[in-house]
Amino acid sequence: MKKYDYREIVGKFQVSGIFTECVRYGEGHINDTYKVTTEEKGKEVHYILQRINNRLFPDVAKLMHNIELVTEFCRGSVLAQGGDPMRECLTLIHTKDGKSYCCDGKDYYRMYVFIERATTYQTVCDPRDFYESAVAFGNFANLLAGFDASQLYEILPDFHNTKIRYENFLRAVEKDECSRKAEVRKEIDWVIERKNLCGILVDRIAAGEIPLRVTHNDTKLNNVMLDDETGKGIAVIDLDTVMPGSLCYDFGDSIRFGCNSAAEDEPDTSKVHFVFDLYKTYLDGYLSAVGKSITEREKELLPWGAVLMTYECGMRFLTDYLEGDVYFRTHRERHNLDRARTQFKLVNEMLAMIDQMLAAAK
Repeated sequence: MKKYDYREIVGKFQVSGIFTECVRYGEGHINDTYKVTTEEKGKEVHYILQRINNRLFPDVAKLMHNIELVTEFCRGSVLAQGGDPMRECLTLIHTKDGKSYCCDGKDYYRMYVFIERATTYQTVCDPRDFYESAVAFGNFANLLAGFDASQLYEILPDFHNTKIRYENFLRAVEKDECSRKAEVRKEIDWVIERKNLCGILVDRIAAGEIPLRVTHNDTKLNNVMLDDETGKGIAVIDLDTVMPGSLCYDFGDSIRFGCNSAAEDEPDTSKVHFVFDLYKTYLDGYLSAVGKSITEREKELLPWGAVLMTYECGMRFLTDYLEGDVYFRTHRERHNLDRARTQFKLVNEMLAMIDQMLAAAK
């Protein structure tokens, strides 16, 4: 196992004070994250150091290009609103030669200012936390409303191009590499019967009905910093997947994950239900923060974003099951099939309540 000289790595960045400590931090599964402490004039200064997973993100230059542009724009927006950018958005620490990351010959690193007096949570223990995560992601969209998203690279190409996801699904069905098609014929037919959902957002972006915006693409509670004193959502973190898209993607994925009465991989679908009250809670928080930067057409499509992201995710789980569980990590037999079935159950319940969902968004 490689031993890392964190003092030397930290020394490549424009940090204040004298290095004293570097310890593992947080519960992230993609990058290795550390809390760095330095001492300056008798006071501790804290930073976040991350070793970037360049297996998942092989083009680190493009990844950091996106993050640098988005964080700088957010900083300017926060300052224009009279806020505190050191707490309300991520702040990159550049290297001593002015770059947004460094490389030691093999591994890539970046640093951020540590956001003090705030915490992330892995699960929703109180609906208020879900509301505050909605406020944070709505504010994130609002801060970036004037940003030209075409400046960003697609770090994960066609990530939410549901039409292409559907084509990939059909190929997996046709190939049936693991001879699993027969046992999931019902699920396959379910996806095909609802293929009209695939174009709901991509077609409207292509037609210019809704604007191309910055999307976060991982809008879960654990990517929001909640203030330790007030409990309010103050900053969105983990910008590895910021890309061009629709804010309906981000809204929809939050609903998909947060409004499920059961776990995402619950084998007993009788326990899986779409919780409309939580949908309304998130919707209210999101709209309160995104303000006038959302268009009327986008607002109309928010509920369909929830349906679409849930349909797409279920289709991806089923595709992976057909291909032999090669993408999503599994821990038991038929794990991806269980995941797919929970998503399909949620879509069915969302579609049954779509009129209520649309009315709440007006």
